Amino acid sequence: MAFDPGSFASEVADTTGDRLATWVETSVPTLVRVLILLVLAYVGIKITLFALRRVLGRIYGEREALVVDLAVTIVGIFLWFSVALSLLSILGMGEIAASMGTTTGFVALGVAYALSEMIEDTVAGIYLLRDPDFEVGDRVVTEKGEGVVRAIELRKCRLEQADGSMLVVANGDVEKKWTRKETGNAAEDADPT
Repeated sequence: MAFDPGSFASEVADTTGDRLATWVETSVPTLVRVLILLVLAYVGIKITLFALRRVLGRIYGEREALVVDLAVTIVGIFLWFSVALSLLSILGMGEIAASMGTTTGFVALGVAYALSEMIEDTVAGIYLLRDPDFEVGDRVVTEKGEGVVRAIELRKCRLEQADGSMLVVANGDVEKKWTRKETGNAAEDADPT
């Protein structure tokens, strides 16, 4: 029996066509589900983050915009991570999704432990931003020094000292112990500079 290149090519084309048709037949429903999930997730997450930003913006106001941004960013990361795990599950990689979820939990614990001081300062900053007794313009005394509050940020406060130098104090240190000596306009009236 002699080798016939024409029949060989025809047989390869038929086999390839059959395999491609089978792949399309089995993969298209999965790809459609992935596409639908992505579209719904995108719209849902955008609406959720918009609503969250509006609600938190009303609660915290313009002064605490950093708190609103931080909360919206954290929620957005969690939502998109959930979508990624769902996609892996739809694509038949449920074990990988479960492993990633578990691994991410352990990594988050490690990062939280490593950044515990930064997290403490951030939480203290949120409390300081919400504290009506601690405002920009107040003259305060902390364990680190004394000065007029020039900025309250998410992780640190800036105090202008009597000599004009700027003292930067971690919010965790301010939150532990501070005393207000004078408020707003009184601090500016008493400020010799």
